[in-house]
Amino acid sequence: MAEDNLVHSHDANHPANLICELCKLFYSNGWVTGTGGGISVKDGDLIYLAPSGVQKERMVPDNMFVMDSKTKEYIRRPQIYKPSACTPLFMAAYDIRGAGACIHTHSQNAVMVSLLYEKEFKIANIEQIKALPRVTSQGYLGFYDTLTIPIIENTAHEEDLKDTLERAILDYPEATAVLVRRHGIYVWGESVWKAKVYNEAIDYLLELAIKMRQCGIAPDGAIGSEKGALRVE
Repeated sequence: MAEDNLVHSHDANHPANLICELCKLFYSNGWVTGTGGGISVKDGDLIYLAPSGVQKERMVPDNMFVMDSKTKEYIRRPQIYKPSACTPLFMAAYDIRGAGACIHTHSQNAVMVSLLYEKEFKIANIEQIKALPRVTSQGYLGFYDTLTIPIIENTAHEEDLKDTLERAILDYPEATAVLVRRHGIYVWGESVWKAKVYNEAIDYLLELAIKMRQCGIAPDGAIGSEKGALRVE
């Protein structure tokens, strides 16, 4: 298989084209800046990975790394770039959850929430929760359900997050995301479009939770209860 055939396609839904499109979108949303953050898409036995050191809004298909998901070997490796430091974290979502795509952003909402909560982020009784899946069963969360996302501690080098992120994935089988304190968030889904929807919904909920706390409303409080109305200390 020729390397160029892996990334050159007129199909807008080709993984290499989708990664470029979504990186530009994430940049415009303020979720990635400089060369930070990243995204990976699985297509059959192939895993497409955005490289390290490329400004997200200027990324092109030629920048992509491509890995064989079975052998874990690169079958396309641009010589002028390095693989993303996110790669071991993306692989955790693929290997443990069977994900079809994984997104990593440095969203300020994710960072702020990681400073406001200790080990878990929780929010309940908000309509947008219905966009998130019931991972271990069919369907989606309901309005009265509580969304829980684990928070892990950051490390000096991103690849060193692998063990704690894997542990969080195993300890929270219903979660489709992991927050990294003072860093950002990893979100995955069954497909690239599901991962995109989950990431958008979660970021909305993170931002809303911050505003709720500023107004003295507990994000995981019951509707009409004292817990939901009392000022958050």
